[in-house]
Amino acid sequence: MEPGEFRDVLGRVRAVAAPIVRALALELVDVECLGHGPGMVLRVYIDKPGGVTLHDCEQVHLSLGHALDVEDLIAHAYTLEVSSPGLDRPLKRREDYARMLGKQVNLKLRKPWEGQWRLVGRLLDVSEQGVTLAVPAVKPSGPRPRRSPEPSRQTQLEWDAIAAGRLEVEW
Repeated sequence: MEPGEFRDVLGRVRAVAAPIVRALALELVDVECLGHGPGMVLRVYIDKPGGVTLHDCEQVHLSLGHALDVEDLIAHAYTLEVSSPGLDRPLKRREDYARMLGKQVNLKLRKPWEGQWRLVGRLLDVSEQGVTLAVPAVKPSGPRPRRSPEPSRQTQLEWDAIAAGRLEVEW
């Protein structure tokens, strides 16, 4: 499968999965494909407030599996997996970020911000332009900077500065 065809198949799988997931009162978080050929894994991530259960995953797997068989979108054998996005769920859409307001996020940047390629901070705001984070103050000390117990400071990042984002697991 060529890259363009691959994206097209993922888009069509999303189109088939979205109404099924919605009908089960769940949210379709993401669809990804790992590998190619008969060893390919089609992974569908679902969520709902309070988290998904094994029963939720089973329902989506059964319903979506039948629908994909009928649509015959993938010309070879594949493995369908349905799961929750996990505690460190990826943030891909603006809505994902908005849902995580007040939580710690880990952002991979397209270019360094004050010498850092990753920022971890509390998500304070999400707008059309980007996000606002409360980032812990860093004091240089030896070869590795240390996080200071001082209050954090706010920083704004535009959407195009963010390469990838995920929820940071807080213990």
